[in-house]
Formats: sequence, structure tokens, C-alpha cells
Amino acid sequence: MANLITLLRFPLLFIYVALLYTGNGVIQLWCIPFIVFIIFMDMFDGLIARARGEVSLLGSVLDIATDRTFEIILWVVFAHLELIPIVIPLIAITRGTTVDAVRAVGMKDGLAAFDQVKHPISRFLVSSRFMRDIYGVVKGFAFGFLTLDLGLRTLGSDWEPVIHIIALALSWLSITFTIARGLPVLIEGFRFVKEPPGAKQQS
Repeated sequence: MANLITLLRFPLLFIYVALLYTGNGVIQLWCIPFIVFIIFMDMFDGLIARARGEVSLLGSVLDIATDRTFEIILWVVFAHLELIPIVIPLIAITRGTTVDAVRAVGMKDGLAAFDQVKHPISRFLVSSRFMRDIYGVVKGFAFGFLTLDLGLRTLGSDWEPVIHIIALALSWLSITFTIARGLPVLIEGFRFVKEPPGAKQQS
């Protein structure tokens, strides 16, 4: 059930993106609750997985892959719509590909993504429910305000410049969280690259 909810986010994401490109300000504004719902699904699938005892390595991989696709597509789309600078999706793509490449080495031997960091500070930044929730909220507000910004720009609202500044600030804050949560994975994950899990047993 949890994995199904995770996978359902893909078609909803593409519908949302298509609606952003309609050029209709009213439709774009209606996309705000739509994107909030899609983001809420990300929290809901985790709750379902824990409640039904469906937490698994497969579920972890699907969740991360969906989140990564979701983020990268939206950052690219908002950059294409000229709401954010291109450097934001470039940072997100670089962070995502490098972190996922390192995590893949650990996952090969059954280590879930959030179990691969060991230092207390790293675990707080990467794995703690508090940081994951805060990051999700900031990211959700960023995407929500960018959607609002687009709708107001299309409608020619006088409030658009103010909303644009808020949306940009939230976007940069979200990217800051992205970097802060990615660095510990790269730093600690380097040991997997030098000596993959299980290498000692095989030698």
C-alpha cells in the first residue's frame, strides 16, 4: 500500500507540471492545493509503511527515487519558467546524483539510505524525523510560493513582486537544507567507496 502511494505521486506530478504550463492564472493558483496534496502524500506513505509494518529496503529506495525525481523536475520547471535562477536546479541535480551514487554502494549490501550515516551529527541532519520534517515543510512552502508567484505573475497582480522575493528566499533555504543534509552522506559514504560493505568478509 505504501509503495503504491509513493508511485502514484509520479502521474500526479506530471499533471501538476502540465497545469503550470497552461498559461491560465486561475488554474495555476488552483495548483497550490494540488502541490500541497502531492507533498502530503510523501509524509502519508511513510506513516502507512510504519503502521502496517511495510518498512523495507525497496520502500526506502522507491521513496528516495520519487523524492529525487520530484525535486529535480520541479526545480528545473521553475527555472524554465524564470522564477528561480538556473543555479538552484544545478545544485539539486549535482547533490542528488552524487549522494545517490554513494548510497547505492551501501544499499547493495542491504543498508537502507538513512542507516548509512553513523556520526550523531550526521544522523541528526540526515536521518532524524525532526530534520526530515523541517526540510519537507520548507521545500513544500518553497514549491507552494513558487506556484503562487507564477499564478500572480500570469494574472498581473501587484502582489507578485513581494511573493517572488518570499518564494526565492524559501527556495534558497530549501537548497541550503539540501546541501547540509547531503554533505554528511558524501563524507561518511566515502568509506563505502574505498571499502564496500562485506569486503572484509570476502577477503
